[in-house]
Amino acid sequence: MTRLLYILICFIAFQTQLAAQVSLNSYKYIIVPKQFDFLNSQDQYQTSSLTKFLFNKYGYTAFFDDDDLPQDLSENRCLGLKSDIKKIKGFLITKLQIDLIDCNGNIVISSDIGETKVKEYKKSYQIAIRDAFTAFQSLDYNYIVNEDITVSERSNTNASEVKQIEQLKKEVELLKAKNDKVQPISEVKERVVPNTVKNLKEGVKEVVNETVIPEIPSASKPEILYAQPIDNGFQIVDTQPKKVMILLNTGTPNIYIVKGKDAIVYNKEGSWVYALYNEGNLELSVINLKF
Repeated sequence: MTRLLYILICFIAFQTQLAAQVSLNSYKYIIVPKQFDFLNSQDQYQTSSLTKFLFNKYGYTAFFDDDDLPQDLSENRCLGLKSDIKKIKGFLITKLQIDLIDCNGNIVISSDIGETKVKEYKKSYQIAIRDAFTAFQSLDYNYIVNEDITVSERSNTNASEVKQIEQLKKEVELLKAKNDKVQPISEVKERVVPNTVKNLKEGVKEVVNETVIPEIPSASKPEILYAQPIDNGFQIVDTQPKKVMILLNTGTPNIYIVKGKDAIVYNKEGSWVYALYNEGNLELSVINLKF
């Protein structure tokens, strides 16, 4: 009876490991945050550097979340899994567990708990990470393209929005031939701008005519945002990845409408600018957007 129970336990463990391996093989990249939640600063005790190093050492392709990512990962964050390390409470012992999380926030696989009784922080965290990593080290990882892994959310742009976009395309084209008739921004600021598509079109006109664009304010290390292609535009996500906004095409290169906002996003001299009408005033800010 004991022998049979042992065989059954081994079989279940093997099946669990096999399922984890198959699931993990569906993902091409590992994204490592520069700071884990239980720490106080970026790469404290070299925890992030060690995690990235170990993934790359054992056959995975890992990047920091603020690295220049491959084009396919930038366009589809669902190709990657975000690594997270949890600190588990323990008396006089350091316990860490590594989770790999998909773009929808689901845990795909968790490591065994790595632990150590070493008291010095840097040594204890690094030993525990290496101990936990044996779960990924033992898997025979080999990326296999999975057609089911796509962008998690698509735009549900309705017919009226499509019609507005088409009309906007025509107006932008007309504007290019009539730049001398564009109303200066100073005049726009003097009147209240309601939250309507009509006024958003005026914003696009002002952007196209570069002579009336005010100086762009500088930004200190803005958060990295990624553009994922969708119908009629792009879904913009942060490094979580969490949806930040939807950009709708206008038909003019590098100018987009922000869905649900009296705002646009456009490129000026290599920088992406978020232009928002707020109580009659045009507010500009630089965003760190990667396509």
